[in-house]
Amino acid sequence: MELNNVKEAPTSVATSVDAPVDVLIVGAGPCGLALACDLARRDVRALVVEQAPALFPGSRGKGVQPRTREVLDDLGVGDAVREHGGPAPVGMVWQDGERQREHDMFRRAAPTDAEPYGEPWLLPQWRTQEILLARLRELGGDVAFSTALTGLGQDADGVTAHLSGGPVRASFLVAADGGRSTVRRELGIAMAGETVDPAPMLVADVRVAEGALDRLNWHVMNGEQGFLALCPLPGTADFQLVAQFREGEPDTSPEGVRALVAARTHLAAGDITEVRWSSDFRPRAALADRFRDGRVFLAGDAAHVHSPAGGQGLNTSVQDAYNLGWKLGQVLRHGAPVSLLDSYEQERRPVAAAMLGLSTRIHRGEQERGAATQQLGLGYREGPLSVGRAGALHSGDRAPDGPADGGRRLFDLFRGPHFTLLAAGTDTGLPAFDGEQLRVHRTDACESYGKGLFLVRPDGYIGWAGEDASGLARYLAPLGVPEVTRC
Repeated sequence: MELNNVKEAPTSVATSVDAPVDVLIVGAGPCGLALACDLARRDVRALVVEQAPALFPGSRGKGVQPRTREVLDDLGVGDAVREHGGPAPVGMVWQDGERQREHDMFRRAAPTDAEPYGEPWLLPQWRTQEILLARLRELGGDVAFSTALTGLGQDADGVTAHLSGGPVRASFLVAADGGRSTVRRELGIAMAGETVDPAPMLVADVRVAEGALDRLNWHVMNGEQGFLALCPLPGTADFQLVAQFREGEPDTSPEGVRALVAARTHLAAGDITEVRWSSDFRPRAALADRFRDGRVFLAGDAAHVHSPAGGQGLNTSVQDAYNLGWKLGQVLRHGAPVSLLDSYEQERRPVAAAMLGLSTRIHRGEQERGAATQQLGLGYREGPLSVGRAGALHSGDRAPDGPADGGRRLFDLFRGPHFTLLAAGTDTGLPAFDGEQLRVHRTDACESYGKGLFLVRPDGYIGWAGEDASGLARYLAPLGVPEVTRC
C-alpha cells in the first residue's frame, strides 16, 4: 500500500445539491476514514469533508487494540498496520535521573486460534489516518480538505449540508468531527460528562538526540509536578511525550516543551532536537445524549470523549464506524428498512458508556489495563439484532477466528462486506455458494464455536444462531438479505 503524498493539497467538493451523495461524512479522522472505506467497498457513494488543510499531524491516539486490529484487517489494511506499527515497549520507571524498575502497563497474551492478536499495537494516529486514506483512494474515494460545514438542514428524504465549498445534498450525514463537533452543536444534542482529572496535560511528538535516550522502553518519570512519559513510536524516529501539570498551564511552544523535558528528566533541552507537534488538553469523559437525529448520526469523539488512559477513544471510534457502515449499506443498496439504523445507537451507545467508565477508572488508578481494554469481549447480546444461541456462542458475541478448510482462517472467510453463514459440525442442507450478500461455509466443529449454525454479520458479530436453519430466512429478510432458500 502506497502511503506517500496522502497529505497532499485539498480536494475540491465534486458534488452539489444537484448531484447528491449517499452519505456525507464530516471529519477525516480514524472514524470518518474507516467509515468511508467500509462504505466504498459496498459501492455506497460517500463524500468525506475535512475543515483542516491536511490530515491530523500528531500521534495522539497511538494504541490499536486487538479488536480494532481485526476490524482494520477486514477493511484491507491489516498488512500496512503490521508493517508500520509495533508492540508497546515495556515501561521503565525513572527517579532522579536513574532507572528504577520495569513496569509493563499492558496485558500481553500469545495469539490463539480464536484471538489472533494478543496485545496492543502502537501506531501513531497520523499513520493510522495515512493508511486509511491510502486504502480509501484504492477504493476510489477521497477527502475534500479545507472544507468546513457551516450549517445543515434535513427533511424526510435527506440532509442538505452547507459547506464552505457550496451546498451538498446527501441521503445521510455522519458527524465524525471530533469532541467539539460542529454537527452536534447544530443539532443541539447535549453531551453530559465529567472532568476526569483537573490537572491539564501536554502531548507532543518530539525527536531526541541519538544516544540520549534508548528506544527499547516506554520511559516514565514521576515527580512533584506530575508524571512525564516518553514513548518511542514504531516505524518513526519520534517519541510521544505526555506530561501532567499539577500546577500551572502547559507551554506548547517548542521552547516550552524543551524546557519541560529539561526540568523533569535527565535530558538537556538541547537533546530535544525537534518538536514536530504539540497540544494540551484536560482529560474528560463525556457521552452524547443520543447518537442519532433523523438522518444524521454521531460517531467517534463527536459521540463520546475519553481520557487517553487505556487507549479506548480511537478504538471505540473505529468500531462505531464499523457498526454503522454495514447498516447504511444494507439500507442504501439492498432495500433494508431505514429502521435498521435505529440499532446503531441501541448497540453502540451502551458500549461507549462502558468504555468511558473503563478509561476513567484506569486514569484514576482504580483499574489496571487488563483484558477489558482489548475490546475482544464486547458484544451486543442485549441488542435488537441478536437472536438465538448455539454451541458455545450467543448471538451478539464476537465471532472468533479459527482454522478453516484449505489452510485458510475463519477470518479469511468473513473478510468483506458480506454476511457469512457458518455451519460448524452440522449440515445446513444447502449447497455451498458465494452470493453477493451471503456466503455459506461448512467446517468441523471447533472449540470456540461448538456445534451449530452461526450467522456472522459483516462487522464480525454473531447476529443469529441456532441448531438448524429454521427462523434464519425470517431473520435475514428485514436486513435486506435474500432468503437462504432462494440462494
